[in-house]
Amino acid sequence: MLRDRLAADLKEAVKAQDKRRACTLRLILAAIKDREMASDASDTSDVVSDEDIRAILAGMQQRREESARAYEEAGRIDLAADERAEIRILRDYLPRPMSEAEVDKAIESAIRDVGARSIRDMGRCMARLKEQHPGRMDFAKAGAALREALR
Repeated sequence: MLRDRLAADLKEAVKAQDKRRACTLRLILAAIKDREMASDASDTSDVVSDEDIRAILAGMQQRREESARAYEEAGRIDLAADERAEIRILRDYLPRPMSEAEVDKAIESAIRDVGARSIRDMGRCMARLKEQHPGRMDFAKAGAALREALR
């Protein structure tokens, strides 16, 4: 289970005195705990699935990428480097992103599976892509490519 791996890696990072990794892993585990508490379940041991954790990680990665860009634009290269270091740690726990060719093939497949004929079918195609490729695809870029393919 991904949560167990995160906890074990946190212990290793603390033992190795890797402050950056330990801090990032603590943030991840805190976000998972927040999600559990938000679910308001009595038994919080297995409330958050690996899929949920990957979604949390993807969101954290996206926020850090946005922050890194903002820091770079403001000339704060040191802070941008810190954000990029955390991104590398987050990527260790996410599935490998799809290549551009794989994304194009997935879009073609989704259009064919859904029977999409126009831009009006974009929502159904995106739902299909999100269902089949969670955490592996940049859905903003895929949406733009899908829009172009449906024109």
